[in-house]
Amino acid sequence: MEAEESGGADGPRMLTFGCRLNTYESAAMRDLATRAGHRGAIIVNTCAVTAEAERQARQAIRRAGRENPGTPIIVTGCAAQIAPDAWAGLPGVTRVIGNAEKLKPETWALDAPPTPVTDIMAARETAAHLVTEFAGRARAFVQVQQGCDHRCTFCVIPYGRGPSRSVPIGAVVEQVRVLVAAGYREVVLTGVDITSYGPDLPGQPRLGQMVRRLLALVPELPRLRLSSLDPVEMDEDLWRLVGSEPRLMPHLHLSLQHGADLILKRMKRRHLRADAIALARRARALRPDIVFGADLIAGFPTETEEHFTEMLDLVEACGLSFLHVFPFSARPGTPAAKMPQLPVALRRERAARLREAGARAAQRLFTTRLGREESVLLEKGDRGHTEHFAPLRLLGAAGTPGELRRLRVTGLEPQGLLAEAA
Repeated sequence: MEAEESGGADGPRMLTFGCRLNTYESAAMRDLATRAGHRGAIIVNTCAVTAEAERQARQAIRRAGRENPGTPIIVTGCAAQIAPDAWAGLPGVTRVIGNAEKLKPETWALDAPPTPVTDIMAARETAAHLVTEFAGRARAFVQVQQGCDHRCTFCVIPYGRGPSRSVPIGAVVEQVRVLVAAGYREVVLTGVDITSYGPDLPGQPRLGQMVRRLLALVPELPRLRLSSLDPVEMDEDLWRLVGSEPRLMPHLHLSLQHGADLILKRMKRRHLRADAIALARRARALRPDIVFGADLIAGFPTETEEHFTEMLDLVEACGLSFLHVFPFSARPGTPAAKMPQLPVALRRERAARLREAGARAAQRLFTTRLGREESVLLEKGDRGHTEHFAPLRLLGAAGTPGELRRLRVTGLEPQGLLAEAA
């Protein structure tokens, strides 16, 4: 998990690890810190999903300290929230900021006293900041939800993010309007568990109602994308949008985690294998060209070769095209860390096999797009993603980042599609 770097001369340097929600929060923190005058600081937004994510963040902090002696290093994010003292003790770290405090303007005041990292489990509101720019990015991210009320046995994130809290629809609409006015052509709605949106808000709107109102109130938004969805929490409004709303991109990323029922139960997931397959079939019946991505964990405790084969088979059964694969990483304090562990080498070997299956599935999708015209959001001059989130490289004259272009697919490469001007 490489650090994503943003910022520079006119503001703090941001090093971001982890999810799309962290990407949104880093953009917000960069703006808050810049306004407060933290011009030369380095801010590290950590992730706690895996031990590897934490290791890379620690490595980045040590490198930053060596290369920038005397520069303030501020650490925040889920890993810092869970174990603040450990991160505060790293060389060069001048401050640790908790997740409940990091989007509050007063936290970033130059004369602000050190803020203790508070218990995130007591959080009742979602701190938000109106973001106008995602430096170096062509698509924008909007937080609609924060935290998680579920307790999957492998996951430490609820302890870093706290309970589920939703952003009011009006605030989501305002944020999207600002970003569209700033020139963004695609917005991704993000959170920890976005399908749990709404029960804590007046009227208890669901995710589908919020998306429907957002699209109606911001008609100038060309493309809307959703981040990871729980397979059994999609509401009927959202299903109707899948079948009827062309601005909702035909690409759903699913939080599946595994394909064997016994392992899903030991993970304390809320769905079974049949639920995932039923979701894929229903979505394709509504929108035949839809494609799916999925989060999958290889080498969960007690996983046998038969269990792993069931997960490999799920790639075919659901027609998954884009896999986000994790080898199981035991997180301290979680129930799964106390279960019988598989050898690390076996976890990595199974993760590699799963990624190979994902690469073959992606190539099958790419092959179906040959000769077609695609709507592409250019993220660099010659690279972008289609509506189905297939990566694409433009042959010939480069375009402008953030531009929507009609391109014709003329070839394939291992990483995606090749295209020319239509």
